Amino acid sequence: MDEAARLANATLAVGLLVLGLKVAAYLLTGSAALYSDAAESVVNVAAAVALIVAVRLAAAPPDRNHPYGHHKAEYVSAVLEGALIVIAAGAIFHEAWSTWRDPGELEFSAAGLGANLAASVINGIWCAVLLRRGKALRSPALAADGQHLLTDVISSVGVLVGIAAALLTGQLWLDPLIACAVALNVLWSGAKLVRTSVGGLMDEAASPAAQDRIRGVIATNAEGAIEAHDLRTRNAGRLTFVDFHLVVAGDMRVTEAHDICDRIERALHEEDADMVVTIHVEPDDKAKHAGIVVL
Repeated sequence: MDEAARLANATLAVGLLVLGLKVAAYLLTGSAALYSDAAESVVNVAAAVALIVAVRLAAAPPDRNHPYGHHKAEYVSAVLEGALIVIAAGAIFHEAWSTWRDPGELEFSAAGLGANLAASVINGIWCAVLLRRGKALRSPALAADGQHLLTDVISSVGVLVGIAAALLTGQLWLDPLIACAVALNVLWSGAKLVRTSVGGLMDEAASPAAQDRIRGVIATNAEGAIEAHDLRTRNAGRLTFVDFHLVVAGDMRVTEAHDICDRIERALHEEDADMVVTIHVEPDDKAKHAGIVVL
């Protein structure tokens, strides 16, 4: 997890840089839409701090109180980020409403718009890095932060287009309207993030495609057994926990049954090195005889 920790630290540095650029853009233009963009970047910085803590905690080895490890800490970080996004959306709505009731002068500032554009480019590049490496490292926290930055980039592009329209047409009401649109987008992003993260905390099963691959590996490598049933899976950060019952002949030697289990475990680990496998062996006269027929 060294790479994940480095990426988390770099995310904080990028977040602070982007926040500085967006605050400067808001101060130079007085735009409510740019305020909304800066408010979301405050969330990015707070989320980056939570990301650093979560990644380091998730990398800690199992201990007496956490024998299955600390991998779910990443889901907690992602849920926290979702909650912060909702708070940011509320702040954006408030600023947009204030601007709608009492619109101020919208100043054209090439430096301000340029600062916001530069921030968006930086965010876009780092977003691509987090999404790619988060998927490769199977890190829910990194992937969630990358997804949030993607929403931020889309919002920023919309803000710049909207401000340009407001300045060109003189229709100042476009500014708070764009801010509201950004808030809705931010709110939707936060809801999706919370939904995905809560699924991980609730021991959501592996994807149907992953379960099909697991069944295939078991069926291919369970020669000597009668059947397998009660297959269960759950994801915890980068780990996938798999457990099932393996039915063997009642008079089979323990060593033979153990060899079959070892063969299946090796094959599953070749499929996914981050898989944790538990197999319960039972004699055929005690089996439920339901589930995956492997022979």
